[in-house]
Amino acid sequence: MVYDTANLLANELKNSVEYREYTAVKARAMENKTTRALIDEYNKLQIQAQAAMISGDKDSEALKKLQKIGEVLQFDADASAYLMAEFRLKRMVGDVYKILADAVDIDLSPLEA
Repeated sequence: MVYDTANLLANELKNSVEYREYTAVKARAMENKTTRALIDEYNKLQIQAQAAMISGDKDSEALKKLQKIGEVLQFDADASAYLMAEFRLKRMVGDVYKILADAVDIDLSPLEA
């Protein structure tokens, strides 16, 4: 029963406005090799910057590079639209995780950045 409901939820997520918008803008953003490379680097640096901030290094090189690449990506309409759509999709999925965790009294705070 729970797995059936989870599969229904997965289908709902796949058919959501947020996901459809995400896939459309992702396809456009990833057509350009330079934009794709910058987005890939941006994603890697996000993880490194989060790790640095958790360890207390607020002036990390990764954070500085992340900010610079973020500024460059803001000037690319497709990349900017992709990053915003990705943020909205991740926020929605995070909200769903929180609802599920609250239902069974699981603390997800260690997963928060």
